[in-house]
Amino acid sequence: MDLLAISGYFFALLVGISLGLVGSGGSILTVPILVYLLGFDAITATGYSLFVVGLTALVGGIRNISKGNINFNIVFLFGIPSLITVYLVRALLIPLIPHVIMETKHFIITKELLLMLTFAIIMLLAATKMIRSNINDAAARKISKLKIIISGIITGFLAGAVGAGGGFLIIPALVFLAGLPMKKAVGTSLFIIAIQSLAGFAGDGFQKSIDWSFLLPFTLTAITGIFIGILLSRKIEGEKLKKGFGYFIVLMGAYIISKELFIK
Repeated sequence: MDLLAISGYFFALLVGISLGLVGSGGSILTVPILVYLLGFDAITATGYSLFVVGLTALVGGIRNISKGNINFNIVFLFGIPSLITVYLVRALLIPLIPHVIMETKHFIITKELLLMLTFAIIMLLAATKMIRSNINDAAARKISKLKIIISGIITGFLAGAVGAGGGFLIIPALVFLAGLPMKKAVGTSLFIIAIQSLAGFAGDGFQKSIDWSFLLPFTLTAITGIFIGILLSRKIEGEKLKKGFGYFIVLMGAYIISKELFIK
């Protein structure tokens, strides 16, 4: 195994740790790892990201069931619309986007470029939310079922488009719209991320062949990481961790934009 492959598995471990610690951030790490470190194209990377994050989040979600940290009513309200949306986006919308979207004498906007830039913009928005927000157990408020369903559809669309599980969107929605305390929001978020991500991957699975010899070991490494993250979460203050991770996402987003637009 060469140094590049070892680095890939190391970062896969970080993907799981991120999900275990803050219930989000898996895709924000996975897509850049697959594209810039391991050399996958953006379309394949976003699809593989859905599988890695989905299965890893499912393991974390199942572990939270025994702790009573899953609200299955919210999973149904948020998760089902999200699942349907992400599947349709991956199975129907993404294949319809042409490889070259716009071309001028000096610049070409390809499907891969559009996906990576969209992903980077979402990363920066997520980072802003993580840095500025102060989500805590006192944020509970009356449940708005319609807003939860709409949030599920929006998150599903973003997850399908850029391969992001959307935990950075799901957790604030669960706290502020569904009135869940933070621990239940994280646990419920993992379950929702799992079902919407795996639905998106299923939409991809009917379109192309899958390199299981790479994908399964990479995913198992991430699953190992989520157990480490869950253990660490007991010792690290959640609010400090979220803000630190937010600043890291800013750097990642800025790197992707500069890499796609200026560094060739």
